[in-house]
Amino acid sequence: MPFQALNRLTHTQAVFLMLAVTLMWSIAGVVSRQLESAARFEVTFWRSAFTALSLLIILPLWRHVDRSQGHFVEPAGTPSLRMSLKRHWGLIPESRAFWISGICWSVMFTAFMLALTFTSVANVLIIMSIGPLLTALVARVFIGQKLAARTWLAIVAAGAGIAYMYGSQFVQALSHPEIDTGGLLLGSLTALCVPIAGAINWTVVQRGQTHGEKIDLVPSVLLGAVISSLFTLPLAMPFSATRTDMAWLAMLGLVQLAIPCALSVVCARVLKAPEVSLLALLEVIFGILLAWIWASETPGDEVLLGGTLVIGALVINELLGWRSRAGTPRIQTVDKQPQ
Repeated sequence: MPFQALNRLTHTQAVFLMLAVTLMWSIAGVVSRQLESAARFEVTFWRSAFTALSLLIILPLWRHVDRSQGHFVEPAGTPSLRMSLKRHWGLIPESRAFWISGICWSVMFTAFMLALTFTSVANVLIIMSIGPLLTALVARVFIGQKLAARTWLAIVAAGAGIAYMYGSQFVQALSHPEIDTGGLLLGSLTALCVPIAGAINWTVVQRGQTHGEKIDLVPSVLLGAVISSLFTLPLAMPFSATRTDMAWLAMLGLVQLAIPCALSVVCARVLKAPEVSLLALLEVIFGILLAWIWASETPGDEVLLGGTLVIGALVINELLGWRSRAGTPRIQTVDKQPQ
């Protein structure tokens, strides 16, 4: 069974699997450009709904294999709805951190697709790429983690890259009235919600784990997809998606979110945090290239230059921190049996 093989990944296999994960993540932009008539909130609703449906099927199968191999502790006590939710889908209603994580995922799901309807794929992905730096800032403020000088420099450099990228686009818009500056601004601010929610999410998970609370990230993704679906449903009606649109959105729910999010958790059991952060940056490169090649969405020089500065700052920060974080523990995503 494939789930069993995933629990025995070597480091090299985990690296290549993470590459596949970033490629699957990166298809959202180019697929969104293929839609025929689905409206803004309808796109978000269907993608989140199909993600939730996919995880409702995948998770029980996955967790059954993990239980059979001793990776999960069986909930004790008399069977109940709450225990059934935890056994089959890993849902933990009594955990405040779990609910916060789910809400953060719902914000990321919703804001990402909405941002793509306002501005270019490149703009959205480059803004999202600052997530690791925002996470470092949030962790510094709320749980007191110190920031190395290299991280402060990376934050300044990434900020300068984004300022140049958007400043150049707004200056260009002054001489080209046909450019939609309102969409650029609204799309950028919406996209910024993604790394902010991600930073809060990872900080909450990390803080919970330091206090002995294990949060399985895949079930929190399921919770986020459900919340996003419920929130966008009334805004998505009346539906206007064609059958072709529905097929594309179903593919996004399964291939772009449900499967790669689950696989990324498996990779996090094998790879260290710096490795995951570096490999995840490939989503930006893949996403821009796919939109460029298959959706004719050519990024301007200011986007390429500003984006290069942002990505360069992130890569250098992670590479410089590799040695100092050699002993950094991996994120624990399952409740393991006591040895």
